[in-house]
Amino acid sequence: MTAADFSVIIAVRDGASTIGRAIESVLSQSHPARELIVVDDGSTDDTASVVARYGKDVRYLFQPNAGVSAARNRGAELASGTWLAFLDADDWYYADRLRWHAEFIARDRSLDFLTGDYEYRRPDGTLISRSMELTEAGRALLERARGEREVIMKARDMTAFIENHFGDTHTLSVPRDAFMGLKGYPLGRPVCEDVNLLIRLCAISRRVGVVCEPMAVYLIHEGSATRTDPLRSQQWSVEALLPLGAALAGASDEVRLGYRRRLRRARLNLAYALVRRRMRLQALRAVLRSFGEDPGLATLRDVASIARGCFQ
Repeated sequence: MTAADFSVIIAVRDGASTIGRAIESVLSQSHPARELIVVDDGSTDDTASVVARYGKDVRYLFQPNAGVSAARNRGAELASGTWLAFLDADDWYYADRLRWHAEFIARDRSLDFLTGDYEYRRPDGTLISRSMELTEAGRALLERARGEREVIMKARDMTAFIENHFGDTHTLSVPRDAFMGLKGYPLGRPVCEDVNLLIRLCAISRRVGVVCEPMAVYLIHEGSATRTDPLRSQQWSVEALLPLGAALAGASDEVRLGYRRRLRRARLNLAYALVRRRMRLQALRAVLRSFGEDPGLATLRDVASIARGCFQ
């Protein structure tokens, strides 16, 4: 069996306080990466000097600030590995993250991409939860795996996975050719850029490898954009999803249904954020768009829920 070779890409901006931990988690993998590429997206702190400590073990590139998607895409362009893996500067891998995916790929060359479980942790290190246990799709696959580390996600699982996915950027492994064919992450999207890519990736995939053990840590920051300005974050999420409607015209029924449900969920979350700001008319418009596009009991419940919130 030929082991998969990974290019790991870390996009960073002003991450001097955490980038060292992220780099070390890649360099200490039980299955070494082919290369580690750090793309610095316009840092003004000491990020460059921290990365420089690792010498030739890290390929470093600085670019003027263009956003996380542009940084990841630039790293993919430079990559020489046949598979890509990603990591944010404030998160980190567990030691077997690459090995588990590499062994999975070696045994099953039909896998279109791979993902897996991870842990949410606070800055003090305390565990909040695991990714797969929080979603319907994740729980269903954990039950199917019956304690085994690996499970296959097929077409019938795509609807639930797209509607509310588990796994994230740092547990995604994707063939470089597939990533480049999809033109990578969408530019100009401050949030939800990962979901946009994931849905397009699902649309061209039939078999997905899933590792049911934690592969990485996602750090929860109280000062993140999604927490400090939830309204703007929800607006960005809807904006990132809307362009996919036309792009998925030829996708499977499972993928298109998952997309419609994901968009409905995003609009509902936006409407709740608008209600909290007492922007009642805008909140109703948000869910009425879903009802107009996909009338049914679920979207009617959304409208009724927001209507009640508007008049309480």
